[in-house]
Amino acid sequence: MSASALKISPGTTTENFAGERLKSIIERIERLEEERAGLAADVKEIYAESKSAGFDNKIIRQIIRQRKIESSERAEQEELLELYKASLGMV
Repeated sequence: MSASALKISPGTTTENFAGERLKSIIERIERLEEERAGLAADVKEIYAESKSAGFDNKIIRQIIRQRKIESSERAEQEELLELYKASLGMV
C-alpha cells in the first residue's frame, strides 16, 4: 500500500503514521480492558448480593448459560439429559 493510499498528510512519514495508528489501537484496547475489569467487578458484586439474599450462584450461572441458548435447542438438551439420567438409573 502506498503512502498516498493511506491518505497521509504532507510531511508525515509512513513510519510515523503506522506508529500513531498502532498507539491508537493499543490505547483503545487498554481502555476496553479497563472497562471489562470494571464490569467483571460489578458482576462479582451482584453474585455476592445474590448469595447474601440466599440464592445459589451455581444455579444462577446455569440459568444465565441456558438463557443464551435457543428454546428449541435447550428443550432438546434437557430431553437428552433426562434420557441419559434414566439410562443410568438416576431418576
